[in-house]
Amino acid sequence: MRTKPKIAWKGPGIMGSPMSENLIAAGYDVTGYTLEPEKLARLEAGGGTAAGSGGEAVEDADVIITMVPASPQVEAVAYGEHGILAHARCGALLIDTSSITPQTSIDLAKAAAAKGIRVLDAPVSGGEAGAVEAVLSIMVGGDAEDFAQARPILDALGTTVVLCGPHGAGQTVKAANQLIVAVNIQACAEAVVFLEKSGVDLSAALEVLGGGLAGSTVLTRKKANFLDREFAPGFRIDLHHKDMGIVTDAARTVGAALPVGSVVADLVASLRAQGDGGLDHSALLRGVERLSGLPVKV
Repeated sequence: MRTKPKIAWKGPGIMGSPMSENLIAAGYDVTGYTLEPEKLARLEAGGGTAAGSGGEAVEDADVIITMVPASPQVEAVAYGEHGILAHARCGALLIDTSSITPQTSIDLAKAAAAKGIRVLDAPVSGGEAGAVEAVLSIMVGGDAEDFAQARPILDALGTTVVLCGPHGAGQTVKAANQLIVAVNIQACAEAVVFLEKSGVDLSAALEVLGGGLAGSTVLTRKKANFLDREFAPGFRIDLHHKDMGIVTDAARTVGAALPVGSVVADLVASLRAQGDGGLDHSALLRGVERLSGLPVKV
């Protein structure tokens, strides 16, 4: 007899692939679907099952998890003739771990309820490393009973799992998270350039800063990126640009001022316009280097 819910995964990628693999390692039966064959091959190599279509992936799943880039992609996999809502069984639980607008999550929950499908918005923070190590922070919006059912699954993906409120609340908290992360990365980038132009040993400086009040998860996780000028995407500038748009729009709606956040949002947009959108968000350092007249690694 199956003692754990059967899971359908839509969106195996930089974050989704290691997350689905952690669920497989925790003993869950995971079936996935994507249009990218190499990602399905990775899922199968990790012990999962590749479905032939999106409908096939979800039709007998107890829980469906999505991890896609933005609101349009969530809507594409959820709605329409081939979408989740058209093929998932009544009573299934849809957990969307994507980072999207709060309103998109609210609308999805309403549309799903009409089909007898329950929804949680459960965006995550921690980047690729957090996904691989299963130490993500997961902020959840939805009903408490649904959260209780999902909790063992989410605990296999992260170490901080919190129900933040009703539908959309998880996405609102994630927007605040992305605001804090972007401002933090920008501050670290400015400190790096300041230290180097002052002739200080950067490695030593970042070590001592990391041990004091200036220390942060951002500094710990991105220290090697800053030192080596290596910006392979753990979380792309393109995606952080999208997230800064979400938080600035949401803040405007509720009348919250973001004086520093608005500046950093512009700096993220500028970096993207300069062709660095595919790089890790720690590449904000490149923008500070350009402003400071330093050569930028090609």
